[in-house]
Amino acid sequence: MTTNDIKKGADGAQVPDYILGIAPYQAGKPIEELAREFNLDVANIVKLASNENPLGLPTSVQLAMISASSSLARYPDPNGFDLKSALAKRYDIPADWLTLGNGSNDLLELASLAFLSPGTACVYAQHAFAVYRLATQARGARHIVVPAREYGHDLDAMFAAIDVDTRLVFIANPNNPTGTFLPQAKVAAFLKQVHDRHGDRVTVLLDEAYNEYLDPELRFDSSIWVRQFSNLIVTRTFSKAYGLAGLRVGFAMAQPRLTDLLNRVRQPFNVNSLAQAAATAALEDTAFLKQAYDINKAGKKTLCEAFDKLKLNYVPSYGNFVLVHVGDAARINLELLKRGVIVRPVAGDGLPEWLRVSIGLPKENARFIEALTQILAER
Repeated sequence: MTTNDIKKGADGAQVPDYILGIAPYQAGKPIEELAREFNLDVANIVKLASNENPLGLPTSVQLAMISASSSLARYPDPNGFDLKSALAKRYDIPADWLTLGNGSNDLLELASLAFLSPGTACVYAQHAFAVYRLATQARGARHIVVPAREYGHDLDAMFAAIDVDTRLVFIANPNNPTGTFLPQAKVAAFLKQVHDRHGDRVTVLLDEAYNEYLDPELRFDSSIWVRQFSNLIVTRTFSKAYGLAGLRVGFAMAQPRLTDLLNRVRQPFNVNSLAQAAATAALEDTAFLKQAYDINKAGKKTLCEAFDKLKLNYVPSYGNFVLVHVGDAARINLELLKRGVIVRPVAGDGLPEWLRVSIGLPKENARFIEALTQILAER
Protein backbone atom coordinates (compact mmCIF):
# COMPACT_ATOMS: atom_id res chain seq x y z
CA MET A 1 0.00 0.00 0.00
CA THR A 2 1.36 3.41 -0.98
CA THR A 3 0.64 6.92 0.26
CA ASN A 4 -1.62 7.30 -2.79
CA ASP A 5 -3.87 4.65 -1.25
CA ILE A 6 -4.35 6.69 1.95
CA LYS A 7 -7.09 9.30 2.13
CA LYS A 8 -8.40 11.61 4.79
CA GLY A 9 -11.65 10.70 6.49
CA ALA A 10 -14.30 13.22 7.44
CA ASP A 11 -12.42 14.05 10.64
CA GLY A 12 -9.07 14.42 8.86
CA ALA A 13 -7.78 11.00 9.97
CA GLN A 14 -5.59 9.03 7.57
CA VAL A 15 -7.72 6.12 6.32
CA PRO A 16 -7.00 3.50 3.61
CA ASP A 17 -9.17 4.19 0.57
CA TYR A 18 -10.52 0.64 0.58
CA ILE A 19 -11.99 1.26 4.04
CA LEU A 20 -13.64 4.50 2.93
CA GLY A 21 -15.15 2.61 0.01
CA ILE A 22 -17.03 0.14 2.21
CA ALA A 23 -20.81 0.49 2.31
CA PRO A 24 -21.82 -0.72 5.79
CA TYR A 25 -23.85 -3.93 5.98
CA GLN A 26 -27.58 -3.24 6.00
CA ALA A 27 -29.33 -5.66 8.34
CA GLY A 28 -33.05 -6.41 8.20
CA LYS A 29 -35.15 -3.59 9.61
CA PRO A 30 -35.89 -4.16 13.32
CA ILE A 31 -39.54 -4.43 14.34
CA GLU A 32 -39.22 -1.56 16.82
CA GLU A 33 -37.73 0.73 14.16
CA LEU A 34 -40.62 0.09 11.78
CA ALA A 35 -43.13 0.73 14.59
CA ARG A 36 -41.55 4.13 15.26
CA GLU A 37 -41.26 5.00 11.59
CA PHE A 38 -44.91 4.35 10.67
CA ASN A 39 -46.53 4.61 14.10
CA LEU A 40 -47.49 0.94 14.10
CA ASP A 41 -48.29 -1.45 16.92
CA VAL A 42 -45.29 -3.73 17.51
CA ALA A 43 -47.65 -6.65 18.14
CA ASN A 44 -49.07 -6.34 14.62
CA ILE A 45 -45.74 -6.32 12.76
CA VAL A 46 -44.53 -9.39 10.89
CA LYS A 47 -40.80 -9.69 10.28
CA LEU A 48 -39.78 -11.96 7.39
CA ALA A 49 -36.49 -10.26 6.58
CA SER A 50 -33.59 -11.91 8.39
CA ASN A 51 -34.01 -15.68 7.93
CA GLU A 52 -34.66 -16.19 11.63
CA ASN A 53 -36.36 -19.26 13.09
CA PRO A 54 -40.00 -18.26 13.71
CA LEU A 55 -40.35 -20.88 16.46
CA GLY A 56 -38.10 -18.90 18.80
CA LEU A 57 -35.89 -20.44 21.48
CA PRO A 58 -36.46 -24.10 22.35
CA THR A 59 -37.27 -24.83 25.99
CA SER A 60 -34.08 -26.86 26.36
CA VAL A 61 -32.05 -23.78 25.47
CA GLN A 62 -33.94 -21.51 27.84
CA LEU A 63 -33.23 -23.89 30.74
CA ALA A 64 -29.54 -24.11 29.81
CA MET A 65 -29.26 -20.33 29.75
CA ILE A 66 -30.91 -19.99 33.16
CA SER A 67 -28.38 -22.44 34.57
CA ALA A 68 -25.45 -20.64 32.91
CA SER A 69 -26.61 -17.22 34.12
CA SER A 70 -25.25 -17.90 37.63
CA SER A 71 -21.69 -17.54 36.30
CA LEU A 72 -22.09 -14.39 34.21
CA ALA A 73 -19.78 -12.41 36.48
CA ARG A 74 -16.95 -14.58 35.13
CA TYR A 75 -15.44 -14.45 31.67
CA PRO A 76 -16.65 -17.20 29.34
CA ASP A 77 -14.52 -20.24 28.62
CA PRO A 78 -12.20 -18.88 25.89
CA ASN A 79 -11.83 -22.34 24.36
CA GLY A 80 -15.49 -23.39 24.62
CA PHE A 81 -14.66 -26.84 26.00
CA ASP A 82 -18.21 -28.14 26.48
CA LEU A 83 -19.51 -26.93 23.14
CA LYS A 84 -16.45 -28.13 21.25
CA SER A 85 -16.74 -31.53 22.95
CA ALA A 86 -20.36 -31.84 21.85
CA LEU A 87 -19.50 -30.76 18.29
CA ALA A 88 -16.51 -33.10 18.12
CA LYS A 89 -18.75 -35.98 19.11
CA ARG A 90 -21.46 -34.99 16.63
CA TYR A 91 -19.09 -34.63 13.65
CA ASP A 92 -16.50 -37.22 14.69
CA ILE A 93 -13.54 -34.87 14.50
CA PRO A 94 -10.94 -33.83 17.10
CA ALA A 95 -11.94 -30.85 19.23
CA ASP A 96 -8.84 -28.95 18.13
CA TRP A 97 -10.21 -28.99 14.58
CA LEU A 98 -12.99 -26.64 15.74
CA THR A 99 -13.12 -22.86 16.02
CA LEU A 100 -16.03 -21.06 17.66
CA GLY A 101 -17.31 -17.76 16.35
CA ASN A 102 -19.66 -14.95 17.30
CA GLY A 103 -22.03 -16.32 14.68
CA SER A 104 -20.63 -17.84 11.50
CA ASN A 105 -20.29 -14.26 10.23
CA ASP A 106 -17.42 -13.86 12.70
CA LEU A 107 -15.70 -16.89 11.20
CA LEU A 108 -15.94 -15.44 7.69
CA GLU A 109 -14.23 -12.32 8.99
CA LEU A 110 -11.56 -14.38 10.77
CA ALA A 111 -10.80 -16.23 7.53
CA SER A 112 -10.42 -12.95 5.67
CA LEU A 113 -8.14 -11.64 8.43
CA ALA A 114 -5.98 -14.74 8.29
CA PHE A 115 -5.61 -15.03 4.51
CA LEU A 116 -6.33 -11.70 2.82
CA SER A 117 -4.34 -8.47 2.63
CA PRO A 118 -3.55 -5.82 -0.01
CA GLY A 119 -2.04 -7.58 -3.01
CA THR A 120 -4.05 -10.79 -2.55
CA ALA A 121 -7.39 -11.77 -4.07
CA CYS A 122 -10.61 -13.51 -3.07
CA VAL A 123 -12.97 -15.44 -5.35
CA TYR A 124 -16.72 -15.50 -4.70
CA ALA A 125 -19.90 -15.67 -6.75
CA GLN A 126 -22.18 -12.92 -7.95
CA HIS A 127 -25.33 -12.76 -5.76
CA ALA A 128 -23.54 -14.53 -2.90
CA PHE A 129 -23.63 -13.49 0.77
CA ALA A 130 -22.78 -9.79 1.13
CA VAL A 131 -20.24 -10.40 3.89
CA TYR A 132 -17.86 -12.04 1.39
CA ARG A 133 -17.61 -8.71 -0.41
CA LEU A 134 -17.35 -6.70 2.81
CA ALA A 135 -14.71 -8.95 4.38
CA THR A 136 -12.61 -8.86 1.22
CA GLN A 137 -12.82 -5.10 0.95
CA ALA A 138 -11.99 -4.60 4.64
CA ARG A 139 -8.62 -6.32 4.07
CA GLY A 140 -7.79 -4.30 0.97
CA ALA A 141 -7.80 -7.45 -1.15
CA ARG A 142 -8.90 -7.70 -4.77
CA HIS A 143 -12.39 -8.97 -5.57
CA ILE A 144 -12.80 -11.70 -8.20
CA VAL A 145 -16.57 -11.86 -8.61
CA VAL A 146 -17.65 -14.75 -10.83
CA PRO A 147 -20.95 -14.29 -12.71
CA ALA A 148 -23.76 -16.42 -11.34
CA ARG A 149 -25.24 -19.34 -13.22
CA GLU A 150 -29.02 -19.49 -12.73
CA TYR A 151 -28.63 -17.28 -9.64
CA GLY A 152 -26.15 -19.72 -8.09
CA HIS A 153 -22.46 -20.62 -8.09
CA ASP A 154 -20.72 -21.54 -11.34
CA LEU A 155 -17.99 -23.73 -9.87
CA ASP A 156 -16.20 -24.33 -13.17
CA ALA A 157 -15.91 -20.58 -13.74
CA MET A 158 -14.88 -20.03 -10.13
CA PHE A 159 -12.07 -22.57 -10.48
CA ALA A 160 -10.92 -20.92 -13.71
CA ALA A 161 -10.97 -17.52 -11.99
CA ILE A 162 -8.40 -18.48 -9.34
CA ASP A 163 -5.17 -16.64 -10.13
CA VAL A 164 -1.70 -16.32 -8.62
CA ASP A 165 -2.90 -13.74 -6.08
CA THR A 166 -5.92 -15.75 -4.90
CA ARG A 167 -5.74 -16.85 -1.28
CA LEU A 168 -9.40 -17.45 -0.38
CA VAL A 169 -12.55 -18.77 -2.07
CA PHE A 170 -15.99 -18.36 -0.50
CA ILE A 171 -18.80 -20.79 -1.37
CA ALA A 172 -22.28 -20.59 0.21
CA ASN A 173 -24.28 -23.81 0.03
CA PRO A 174 -27.23 -23.28 0.14
CA ASN A 175 -26.64 -19.74 -1.07
CA ASN A 176 -27.99 -16.60 0.51
CA PRO A 177 -29.86 -14.57 -0.81
CA THR A 178 -30.85 -16.72 -3.80
CA GLY A 179 -31.44 -20.08 -2.08
CA THR A 180 -29.63 -22.16 -4.71
CA PHE A 181 -27.90 -25.45 -3.87
CA LEU A 182 -24.84 -27.29 -5.19
CA PRO A 183 -25.04 -31.12 -5.14
CA GLN A 184 -22.46 -33.10 -3.22
CA ALA A 185 -20.65 -34.43 -6.29
CA LYS A 186 -20.10 -30.95 -7.76
CA VAL A 187 -18.70 -29.54 -4.52
CA ALA A 188 -16.43 -32.55 -4.01
CA ALA A 189 -15.07 -32.25 -7.55
CA PHE A 190 -14.38 -28.54 -7.06
CA LEU A 191 -12.58 -29.10 -3.76
CA LYS A 192 -10.40 -31.79 -5.33
CA GLN A 193 -9.59 -29.55 -8.31
CA VAL A 194 -8.52 -26.66 -6.11
CA HIS A 195 -6.46 -28.83 -3.78
CA ASP A 196 -4.78 -30.76 -6.61
CA ARG A 197 -3.91 -27.59 -8.54
CA HIS A 198 -3.15 -25.11 -5.75
CA GLY A 199 -2.54 -27.15 -2.60
CA ASP A 200 -2.62 -25.12 0.61
CA ARG A 201 -1.95 -21.82 -1.17
CA VAL A 202 -5.69 -21.32 -1.74
CA THR A 203 -8.11 -21.84 1.14
CA VAL A 204 -11.73 -22.72 0.38
CA LEU A 205 -14.39 -21.70 2.90
CA LEU A 206 -17.64 -23.64 2.52
CA ASP A 207 -20.41 -21.70 4.26
CA GLU A 208 -23.23 -24.07 5.25
CA ALA A 209 -25.40 -21.74 7.33
CA TYR A 210 -28.62 -23.24 5.94
CA ASN A 211 -27.60 -26.89 5.85
CA GLU A 212 -30.21 -28.05 8.38
CA TYR A 213 -33.03 -26.94 6.07
CA LEU A 214 -32.01 -29.33 3.29
CA ASP A 215 -34.20 -32.33 2.65
CA PRO A 216 -32.62 -35.45 4.20
CA GLU A 217 -31.69 -36.97 0.85
CA LEU A 218 -29.66 -33.86 -0.04
CA ARG A 219 -27.64 -33.65 3.18
CA PHE A 220 -24.06 -34.87 3.30
CA ASP A 221 -21.35 -34.96 5.92
CA SER A 222 -18.95 -32.20 4.92
CA SER A 223 -16.68 -33.08 7.85
CA ILE A 224 -15.45 -35.92 5.62
CA TRP A 225 -14.10 -33.30 3.23
CA VAL A 226 -12.39 -31.52 6.11
CA ARG A 227 -10.45 -34.73 6.81
CA GLN A 228 -9.64 -35.08 3.11
CA PHE A 229 -8.65 -31.53 2.17
CA SER A 230 -6.10 -29.59 4.22
CA ASN A 231 -7.14 -26.30 2.58
CA LEU A 232 -10.84 -26.47 3.52
CA ILE A 233 -12.81 -24.62 6.20
CA VAL A 234 -16.49 -25.53 6.72
CA THR A 235 -18.63 -23.08 8.70
CA ARG A 236 -22.02 -23.66 10.33
CA THR A 237 -24.26 -21.50 12.51
CA PHE A 238 -26.76 -21.86 15.33
CA SER A 239 -28.54 -18.68 14.18
CA LYS A 240 -30.92 -20.29 11.70
CA ALA A 241 -32.52 -23.69 12.26
CA TYR A 242 -31.38 -23.87 15.90
CA GLY A 243 -33.10 -20.53 16.66
CA LEU A 244 -30.20 -18.75 18.38
CA ALA A 245 -29.79 -15.69 16.12
CA GLY A 246 -29.73 -13.23 19.03
CA LEU A 247 -27.01 -15.16 20.85
CA ARG A 248 -24.53 -15.16 17.94
CA VAL A 249 -22.73 -18.49 17.90
CA GLY A 250 -21.26 -20.48 15.04
CA PHE A 251 -18.39 -22.88 14.44
CA ALA A 252 -15.81 -23.82 11.84
CA MET A 253 -14.31 -27.22 11.07
CA ALA A 254 -10.81 -27.40 9.60
CA GLN A 255 -7.53 -29.21 9.99
CA PRO A 256 -5.16 -27.92 12.73
CA ARG A 257 -3.04 -25.73 10.43
CA LEU A 258 -6.07 -23.64 9.51
CA THR A 259 -7.64 -23.77 12.96
CA ASP A 260 -4.40 -22.43 14.41
CA LEU A 261 -4.46 -19.49 12.01
CA LEU A 262 -8.09 -18.67 12.80
CA ASN A 263 -7.34 -18.71 16.52
CA ARG A 264 -4.41 -16.33 16.05
CA VAL A 265 -6.80 -13.61 14.85
CA ARG A 266 -9.82 -14.59 16.98
CA GLN A 267 -10.82 -12.47 19.96
CA PRO A 268 -10.25 -14.54 23.15
CA PHE A 269 -13.84 -14.31 24.46
CA ASN A 270 -15.73 -14.05 21.19
CA VAL A 271 -18.54 -16.44 22.23
CA ASN A 272 -20.24 -15.54 25.49
CA SER A 273 -21.23 -17.93 28.27
CA LEU A 274 -24.96 -17.94 27.52
CA ALA A 275 -24.31 -18.60 23.83
CA GLN A 276 -22.01 -21.52 24.60
CA ALA A 277 -24.51 -23.10 26.98
CA ALA A 278 -27.41 -22.49 24.60
CA ALA A 279 -25.62 -23.97 21.59
CA THR A 280 -24.57 -27.06 23.55
CA ALA A 281 -28.18 -27.66 24.56
CA ALA A 282 -29.57 -26.87 21.10
CA LEU A 283 -27.23 -29.37 19.47
CA GLU A 284 -28.89 -32.17 21.43
CA ASP A 285 -32.47 -31.00 20.84
CA THR A 286 -33.18 -33.03 17.72
CA ALA A 287 -36.96 -32.75 18.22
CA PHE A 288 -36.83 -28.96 17.92
CA LEU A 289 -34.58 -29.17 14.87
CA LYS A 290 -37.07 -31.54 13.19
CA GLN A 291 -39.93 -29.17 14.03
CA ALA A 292 -38.01 -26.26 12.51
CA TYR A 293 -37.38 -28.25 9.33
CA ASP A 294 -41.03 -29.33 9.05
CA ILE A 295 -42.55 -25.88 9.54
CA ASN A 296 -40.05 -24.42 7.08
CA LYS A 297 -40.85 -26.99 4.41
CA ALA A 298 -44.59 -26.42 4.76
CA GLY A 299 -44.19 -22.64 4.78
CA LYS A 300 -41.99 -22.70 1.71
CA LYS A 301 -44.66 -24.68 -0.14
CA THR A 302 -47.30 -22.12 0.90
CA LEU A 303 -45.23 -19.17 -0.34
CA CYS A 304 -44.34 -20.80 -3.65
CA GLU A 305 -47.96 -21.75 -4.32
CA ALA A 306 -48.95 -18.14 -3.66
CA PHE A 307 -46.26 -16.86 -6.02
CA ASP A 308 -47.47 -19.27 -8.70
CA LYS A 309 -51.02 -17.98 -8.24
CA LEU A 310 -49.79 -14.38 -8.50
CA LYS A 311 -47.73 -15.32 -11.58
CA LEU A 312 -44.48 -14.18 -9.94
CA ASN A 313 -41.17 -15.80 -10.82
CA TYR A 314 -39.06 -17.09 -7.92
CA VAL A 315 -35.87 -19.05 -7.42
CA PRO A 316 -36.47 -22.56 -6.03
CA SER A 317 -35.00 -22.36 -2.54
CA TYR A 318 -33.12 -24.82 -0.36
CA GLY A 319 -32.98 -22.47 2.64
CA ASN A 320 -35.57 -20.85 4.92
CA PHE A 321 -36.44 -18.04 2.52
CA VAL A 322 -37.57 -17.52 -1.06
CA LEU A 323 -36.25 -14.96 -3.56
CA VAL A 324 -39.17 -13.62 -5.60
CA HIS A 325 -39.25 -11.27 -8.60
CA VAL A 326 -41.76 -8.46 -8.07
CA GLY A 327 -40.57 -5.79 -10.53
CA ASP A 328 -40.70 -2.46 -8.71
CA ALA A 329 -39.23 -3.95 -5.56
CA ALA A 330 -38.51 -0.63 -3.84
CA ARG A 331 -42.14 0.49 -4.10
CA ILE A 332 -43.58 -2.87 -3.13
CA ASN A 333 -41.23 -3.12 -0.18
CA LEU A 334 -42.34 0.31 1.02
CA GLU A 335 -46.00 -0.66 0.71
CA LEU A 336 -45.35 -3.85 2.68
CA LEU A 337 -43.66 -1.82 5.40
CA LYS A 338 -46.66 0.49 5.63
CA ARG A 339 -48.78 -2.61 6.23
CA GLY A 340 -46.47 -3.84 8.96
CA VAL A 341 -44.69 -6.55 6.95
CA ILE A 342 -40.88 -6.54 6.80
CA VAL A 343 -39.11 -8.44 4.02
CA ARG A 344 -35.63 -8.03 2.57
CA PRO A 345 -34.80 -5.85 -0.46
CA VAL A 346 -31.74 -7.23 -2.26
CA ALA A 347 -30.79 -4.42 -4.62
CA GLY A 348 -27.41 -4.30 -2.88
CA ASP A 349 -26.85 -7.88 -4.04
CA GLY A 350 -27.40 -6.91 -7.66
CA LEU A 351 -31.07 -7.93 -7.66
CA PRO A 352 -33.02 -4.64 -7.71
CA GLU A 353 -36.32 -6.18 -8.87
CA TRP A 354 -36.38 -8.95 -6.29
CA LEU A 355 -37.36 -9.38 -2.63
CA ARG A 356 -36.12 -12.09 -0.28
CA VAL A 357 -38.88 -13.38 1.99
CA SER A 358 -38.06 -15.43 5.07
CA ILE A 359 -40.42 -18.27 5.90
CA GLY A 360 -42.40 -17.62 9.06
CA LEU A 361 -45.22 -19.19 11.03
CA PRO A 362 -48.37 -20.03 9.03
CA LYS A 363 -50.17 -16.86 10.18
CA GLU A 364 -47.12 -14.72 9.32
CA ASN A 365 -46.87 -16.24 5.84
CA ALA A 366 -50.59 -15.63 5.33
CA ARG A 367 -50.25 -12.02 6.43
CA PHE A 368 -47.45 -11.44 3.91
CA ILE A 369 -49.36 -13.13 1.07
CA GLU A 370 -52.46 -11.07 1.79
CA ALA A 371 -50.50 -7.83 1.84
CA LEU A 372 -48.56 -8.63 -1.33
CA THR A 373 -51.74 -9.64 -3.15
CA GLN A 374 -53.37 -6.32 -2.24
CA ILE A 375 -50.36 -4.30 -3.37
CA LEU A 376 -50.10 -6.09 -6.71
CA ALA A 377 -53.83 -5.64 -7.31
CA GLU A 378 -53.47 -1.89 -6.70
CA ARG A 379 -50.66 -1.75 -9.23
